[in-house]
Amino acid sequence: MTPAAKNKLVLALSLAMFLAAVEGTIVTLAIPTIVKDLQGFDLISHVFSVYLITGAVATPIYGKLSDLYGRKRTLMAGIAIFLVGSALCGLAQNMTMLIIFRAIQGIGASAIFVVPMAIVGDVFPLRERGTIQGALSMVWGIAGLFGPFLGGLLIDLLSWHWIFFINIPFGLLTIFILQTTFSEKINRRAHHIDYPGILTLTAALLAFLAIFVLGDGSSSIFTLRNGLLLLCSLVLLVVFYRIERRSPEPIVPLDVLTKSSVFVNVIALLFMGVLLGIDVYTPIYLQNVMGFSPLIAGLLVLPISISWMLASIPVGRFIHRFGGKRVNVIGAALTLFGLVPLLFFTRSSPVLFIIVVLFFLGIGLGIAVSTQTMIIQDSVGFEQRGAAVGLNSLVRTLGQTIGISAFGAVFNASIVGGFVKADITRYDLGNLYDLTAYQAGVSWEQIVAVLADAIHVIYLIFFVVMLLCVLLSLLMPKPPVLPESAVAEPDDALEQ
Repeated sequence: MTPAAKNKLVLALSLAMFLAAVEGTIVTLAIPTIVKDLQGFDLISHVFSVYLITGAVATPIYGKLSDLYGRKRTLMAGIAIFLVGSALCGLAQNMTMLIIFRAIQGIGASAIFVVPMAIVGDVFPLRERGTIQGALSMVWGIAGLFGPFLGGLLIDLLSWHWIFFINIPFGLLTIFILQTTFSEKINRRAHHIDYPGILTLTAALLAFLAIFVLGDGSSSIFTLRNGLLLLCSLVLLVVFYRIERRSPEPIVPLDVLTKSSVFVNVIALLFMGVLLGIDVYTPIYLQNVMGFSPLIAGLLVLPISISWMLASIPVGRFIHRFGGKRVNVIGAALTLFGLVPLLFFTRSSPVLFIIVVLFFLGIGLGIAVSTQTMIIQDSVGFEQRGAAVGLNSLVRTLGQTIGISAFGAVFNASIVGGFVKADITRYDLGNLYDLTAYQAGVSWEQIVAVLADAIHVIYLIFFVVMLLCVLLSLLMPKPPVLPESAVAEPDDALEQ
């Protein structure tokens, strides 16, 4: 591609990523307001988990479809589905409706996370890729600044429903830019759609994720129902493996699973669970424990986006010089150290301390996540990059889904334990903010103390999980270095 064409492509991808970034920033910020209005505090994790489940199911499908039918039309279809889901979420009148419509939104959102990364791997060589991904990360930084400000205004002046409606103009603009700037030439040939593989993988994922989503934190995870769901998932995965071995065009080509890519995918699964947990529970702590408004809380978490953006820009050059394994270890270690101060957050923590802690945490996250993406991009040739990136995105989505569901169960259980310890015998987890739901004499200060302790338990789990990520990063074999011709897109794959 010519430099001018590449610049237009980066603009189009930036708009697509901005669409997803703004949505993620605003929803995580607005969730305390949403659950207060719809009286569903105990369902916080479901608002995110159902979004992630449908995205997980769709992720490998988008990756393969982009290999077969082109990145452009696959991305545009995903954006359209995302906009429909956003409009429906904005019309939701109760938690059940919101959760159902978030499922539709998640189906479309997965394309926005998968396809742009495959396009970047197609068009740009490794030496340029860090800069391009840094530019895309900058979009998250801009969205991190714009999202909280816009979200705070919409919530204060209108209602939380408008945080979903705001996606629509950005989405329509993104589709228009993609249609007019990105020209893609597709080699027409007969394709075999792996329907048995799609259906089997979908069923296996749904059975597995149901273990975490259906739990409410009030009972043990080791139940007969969960045992049957796990057995069903394992059987379906065995069937899926056999189908993929025989399929002429498998939805998940098994040869993309190299030793290094398996390690990266496992690390990414754990990493993304912690990342989403930070995004969800830190605003809750800032708003419900420390008493900041949604707008101020959003601005306080902005340093994560800014430092992520800055740290990801030179990652491509670092990998080229030091190797992907070493850079990934550094990123994971910095994230681990960045989590330590979260354990010492209190209601009176200085604002400057919060900003510095979150800024440092973003550096580690930016280095590690960008490195993992680049390792996956260069683990296979051009023809299989969509499938490889799609599989990695699936694993990341699984990590987020399992993580937010498991954290939600622990969070609810910790709150219940805190109430028992404080001799609070009457409460309603779904209506936590209403003092009339408690027995006489219970104060808001007691509830805040229980919330603070519960979130500190979650932060401690983050630290343990990230310690495991560091150990796995040290044990990971060095990724193979493919020649540039093997990982770059053929000259005739895009029109100049």
